[in-house]
Amino acid sequence: MVIVDTTVWVDYLKGIDTEEVRWLDEEIDRQRLGLTDLILCEVLQGVRDEREARAVLAELSKFEIFSTGGVELVWAAAQNYRILRSRGRTVRKTIDCLIATFCLMHDHTLIHNDHDYEPFEELLGLKVLHR
Repeated sequence: MVIVDTTVWVDYLKGIDTEEVRWLDEEIDRQRLGLTDLILCEVLQGVRDEREARAVLAELSKFEIFSTGGVELVWAAAQNYRILRSRGRTVRKTIDCLIATFCLMHDHTLIHNDHDYEPFEELLGLKVLHR
C-alpha cells in the first residue's frame, strides 16, 4: 500500500507538475493507494468552499482511507518524536509524526513532498517512494 501524503494530493488537485504528481498520474489506476483521515482533513482544510470540498471528498473517497486515531498511535508517534529529537532532528509538525508513525506501524510506503519526513526515513526506516 502506498499512502499519498497531503503535499502530493494538493499538488495533484491543483495541477502542479512535480515528480510525485507525475508518479501519481501514472500509477493511480495501477497501484493500491490510500490516505489517512489526517491527510484527508488537511486536504479538505485547503479547499475554498463546500462545493469544492464535496467534490474533493468524492474524488479521494475512491481510495482507501485509514482511521488513525487512538492511544497506540499517539504513544508511538510521541516516542518517535523523542527519538528523532534526541538525535538532533526535530520534526516541526505533529501531524507529520502521526502520519509517518502510522506508515511505520502498518508497513506502508509513503509518497510525499515534505522534508519533515526525511528523519523518519533516514533514522527510523520509513519506506518512502522516490522518483
